Amino acid sequence: MKNPMLEVVSLLLEKVLLISNFTLFSSGAAGEDKGRNSFYETSSFHRGDVLEVPRTHLTHYGIYLGDNRVAHMMPDILLALTDDVGRTQKVVSNKRLILGVIVKVASIRVDTVEDFAYGANILVNHLDESLQKKALLNEEVARRAEKLLGFTPYSLLWNNCEHFVTYCRYGTPISPQSDKFCETVKIIIRDQRSVLASAVLGLASIVCTGLISYTTLPAIFIPFFLWMAG
Repeated sequence: MKNPMLEVVSLLLEKVLLISNFTLFSSGAAGEDKGRNSFYETSSFHRGDVLEVPRTHLTHYGIYLGDNRVAHMMPDILLALTDDVGRTQKVVSNKRLILGVIVKVASIRVDTVEDFAYGANILVNHLDESLQKKALLNEEVARRAEKLLGFTPYSLLWNNCEHFVTYCRYGTPISPQSDKFCETVKIIIRDQRSVLASAVLGLASIVCTGLISYTTLPAIFIPFFLWMAG
């Protein structure tokens, strides 16, 4: 049986991560392609390579399939609204992506290198060095990616584009980006100043709204759980 408190914490972590990084993913809406690089030299790419596109705070990942095609996981709200492949296959706009993250729907799709990178510089197989893991054969990596094409549940913390490529490349789905974020949250939670801050905010909410259950209970339990977790 799932722990409801853990589910609530997980949901809050995902929303915080979403809010803090909602402008970091590639987008395809009109007017969003200013300064976009329209050409990439792909002759050095090999089928099965991991392509990385650095963002401000995050990195987007994909698997190169050859012939200027990249398989990557992209959240998209349209997947929950329509079965029209003609609409869902268009480059995912920023609004579609954000709403897709919120409702946790995504697909592992194939786009051109240009649409995948969306003007950013591309790193190739950088994860091999940073994770220091032995990669599978490139053809096996590409085949794994191709087998996973299609609809998939999405989670910023537990099932994102990095989980997809690390599973294909190394056989194990991991996400150092998510792990780093969770470690940061742990540090914040363990900081006793968080307990004091939550207690002050809780007291302020009680003063403003009175002794109402939906303000009083959080004002008591949130500082308590932070104290116990510290």
